[in-house]
Amino acid sequence: MIKILLAEDDAVMREYLTRALEKSGYSVSAVDRGTAALPLLEQEAFDLLLTDIVMPEMDGIELAQKASELVPNLRVMFITGFAAVTLKAGSAMPQARVLSKPFHLRDLVLEVDRLFNVEALNELN
Repeated sequence: MIKILLAEDDAVMREYLTRALEKSGYSVSAVDRGTAALPLLEQEAFDLLLTDIVMPEMDGIELAQKASELVPNLRVMFITGFAAVTLKAGSAMPQARVLSKPFHLRDLVLEVDRLFNVEALNELN
């Protein structure tokens, strides 16, 4: 099962994202800030870091950079409601995907599916 680490400081958004991803068959560990995500990355293996960019204590870009040092092959997807921040994320982590708010939960799941080629995996199983 694909494991996702979600870092989102908005409790309602965190809950919605977690539920949508779990309903689609993903395993999700959710935290409310970047500083809470780092210890989990050291203890568990994750396939994707899904992080808001604008968060207190440590923003999502800094989290993604530290996470990629800990787990070099970790995939990263940013979520943000700020266009200027999207540009910053793209230059800081060019291999990461960026999903701009507002988005439909279905769009998020489709992006994650694409990231892991879920349809191809389902056809093989």
